[in-house]
Amino acid sequence: MDFVPLLTTFLLIFVAELGDKTQLTVISLASNHRAREVFAGAILAFLVVDGVSLVIGGSLLAFLPITAIQVIAGAVFIFFGVLPWLHKAKESTHHLKKGGKFFVFSCFSLVSLMELGDKTQIVAITLAAEANPILVLVGMMAAFAVLTGIGVTIGCKVLCRLPMKWINTGTSALFIILGAISIVGAVLGISIL
Repeated sequence: MDFVPLLTTFLLIFVAELGDKTQLTVISLASNHRAREVFAGAILAFLVVDGVSLVIGGSLLAFLPITAIQVIAGAVFIFFGVLPWLHKAKESTHHLKKGGKFFVFSCFSLVSLMELGDKTQIVAITLAAEANPILVLVGMMAAFAVLTGIGVTIGCKVLCRLPMKWINTGTSALFIILGAISIVGAVLGISIL
């Protein structure tokens, strides 16, 4: 069996997603939530959004109003960025790792919105059209698993050592910036990130 499509997909997705808005989102979420819930929600989103795209191919993207989805995603991110400022939380020196089954769904939703029409989704669809889609899916999911693991580790082990006030402010600012970039990019028809 030829494993070149698997390795090619892994490398292309890994490089394309490294430092991408989705990875920044995972890092931010992991700084204040349970690692396994962030990881589970993100991986499930990658599998559903990108996996379905591979199965259906480019025709899925043709039916989705990508501009509208990018605007909605931007609005959702801005909402999640503003929400902590609406709830004046007491600063503590200990991080409360909030989560639960609903948080997995929240993480799934945020990552799904970020992935729709993303460059990695288009790369995966293109590769699947030219090679074995199963190998492309395995390579893609392996790259996402490694990158999500790195993001969760950075969020849980590095950022969690910062004061909660800084984490909340930084995460809120990042979500607002990503939301604004998504909306501006959709309106102007360009890919900023």
